Amino acid sequence: MKQIIPAIIAVLFVVIGAAGGLFLKGAFTGGEASAASQAGHGKSGSGHGGDASEDAALTGEVTYYKFNREFVVPVTRGERVDSLVIINLNLEVDDSISGMLFGMEPKLRDNVMSTLIRLSNEGEVLGDLTDPENYETIRSMILANLREVVPHGLENVLILDMAKQHI
Repeated sequence: MKQIIPAIIAVLFVVIGAAGGLFLKGAFTGGEASAASQAGHGKSGSGHGGDASEDAALTGEVTYYKFNREFVVPVTRGERVDSLVIINLNLEVDDSISGMLFGMEPKLRDNVMSTLIRLSNEGEVLGDLTDPENYETIRSMILANLREVVPHGLENVLILDMAKQHI
């Protein structure tokens, strides 16, 4: 009898957890998908780089491309590496190009790293991670340079995590 009660309690918690997970998944995916779709495509002339005919050719569904690993960028002072900045990025893309991006990841990573190295060498953009203007500078520079490689369907660059390690 002592062994049956803990087993019943464990099964009950598993069932409640699964039901809660399904509830949350259903509650959030339906509302957020349509909101993200409207936010990404409801803007006209918002600087996404495309015209109405380009947007019409895209499916309108937004998905997120996750890089396999973070970007590690050295920050130098003079001739010496002063710190390392670790950045975790995702790309907000049109669903029609998401399959193509997996094969292009080395080229995309090279483009992003080149942009981050350039920002690191040009000034204090990666020096002060608490300044919101620096986040926007990083995001806009990466987006502009990635659009040279992927001219259509790239909506936004999302900075998920950023950390700085002094050496």
